[in-house]
Amino acid sequence: MDTAAADPKPSVVEKLNLRWLHRLLTSSIGRKFVMGLTGLGLCGFLVVHLAGNLLLYAGPESFDRYAHALHEQEWLPLAEAGLFALFLLHIYLAFVTAAENRAARHTGYALKQSKRRDLVWEWPAHNWMFLSGAVVLGFLILHLVDMKFEARPDVDYAGKGPYAVTVSVLRNPYSAAVYLLGTAILGFHLAHGFASAFQSLGLSHPKYTPLIKSFGYVFAVVIAAGFFSLPLSAWVLPHMAAAVQVERGDAAPTP
Repeated sequence: MDTAAADPKPSVVEKLNLRWLHRLLTSSIGRKFVMGLTGLGLCGFLVVHLAGNLLLYAGPESFDRYAHALHEQEWLPLAEAGLFALFLLHIYLAFVTAAENRAARHTGYALKQSKRRDLVWEWPAHNWMFLSGAVVLGFLILHLVDMKFEARPDVDYAGKGPYAVTVSVLRNPYSAAVYLLGTAILGFHLAHGFASAFQSLGLSHPKYTPLIKSFGYVFAVVIAAGFFSLPLSAWVLPHMAAAVQVERGDAAPTP
């Protein structure tokens, strides 16, 4: 008898020696750990992304120079792929965690409590996090359609630089409303998620947890306020609208 044929073929996990990763992603604690880690990674991205977008206040020349320099980097496609994987993993783990929490409501005390008609604002924090995360995901998809793929039929992208495209999108009434709502909900998501990420990583201590929570609230307000200010400024600041008109060729001729 051929013993080699009888032995099962090693799986991809075994071939690549990824059992530790498999155990990590198949345990509840491990998934929460990875979700916290990916969440903090995305927080870092938000800081960098906001810093770049705030160059809108410096004017078309500075913002366009930054955008062109960024897109000329050879590492950008790799960074975008890594960021996309980070988003997907965070979203997947959020769905799995939400499913686990839903299943827990059908056992023991959770089942008894589920018979009550709770008010919406009395939902557990994880319900709010899932709901706000779903809204942020929709906002992210719209943002990619607007800025990355330039696929909005009601926005004229032809012949415009990055500054003019960005301001044109933000000056669209529907886009402005969605961006304002999306950034506000993003702030809510960050306010709870920042401290929750540290807790998922096991970095919880009676002495430091209140400080982490306070910093998380400040971080959420700063990030949300920074992004929130951009669509407002596109409507309020005259020089932003003027710059778009000049690039489009709509400016009145000088006397």
